[in-house]
Amino acid sequence: MHPKINCDMGEGFAIYSVCDDAEMMKHIDIANVACGFHASDPVVMHRTVRLAKENGVLVGAHPSYPDPQGWGRREMKIEREELRDIIIYQVSALKGFLDMHGMPLNHIKPHGALYGVAARDEEVANAVADAAEVFGVPLYGMANTLHEKVYTSRGVGFVAELYADLPYAGDGRLIIMRQPPKVTTEQVIARCMKAVEEGVVDTLDGHDIKIDFDVICVHSDTTGAVEAAKALKAALR
Repeated sequence: MHPKINCDMGEGFAIYSVCDDAEMMKHIDIANVACGFHASDPVVMHRTVRLAKENGVLVGAHPSYPDPQGWGRREMKIEREELRDIIIYQVSALKGFLDMHGMPLNHIKPHGALYGVAARDEEVANAVADAAEVFGVPLYGMANTLHEKVYTSRGVGFVAELYADLPYAGDGRLIIMRQPPKVTTEQVIARCMKAVEEGVVDTLDGHDIKIDFDVICVHSDTTGAVEAAKALKAALR
């Protein structure tokens, strides 16, 4: 079977939208839905859950640092217990809408800087795992980082991701920028098919590195995201 495609979405607010979520839902398998601390609001969250149900898409929570101005892509210093509670609060909001529509919470995937810091900071990774244990769901993250080490040691399910549209550093770190880079559909397809067929991913230093992954992530705020997801789905099949 080909890897499932997941997408960070539901990232509009009020009358503002980032992506055509209704169209994107047709081309993905799993939605990571923003929970209000970097983007989204109750109406957007509910609409995104409803769209997922209509399209047979699984839904996970996409919590972040409390940083709407920075789109959750700025690092913050928050103690483990408080960070755990911040994540529980966000996931609970999404879970209310899932319960309303009779849908399960599929997973939790931290957003932006929270995701990046958890990959290298043991306290932050444990705070994320603390929250996941409350809901009994797996965590999405990057293989060969503290995501995998901490989550698996805690007995929390772990699902490894390949990023279709973000750059990797030469040491395998994901480079998370406040403004997403521009990538073409051709670049997305080339990277993902190479990873699927050869088990490697390109990096900014020009060398390929080994990558382990179970799912592929496409960001809804990347230019041409819907077209890229549609083409990727076709290529994987």
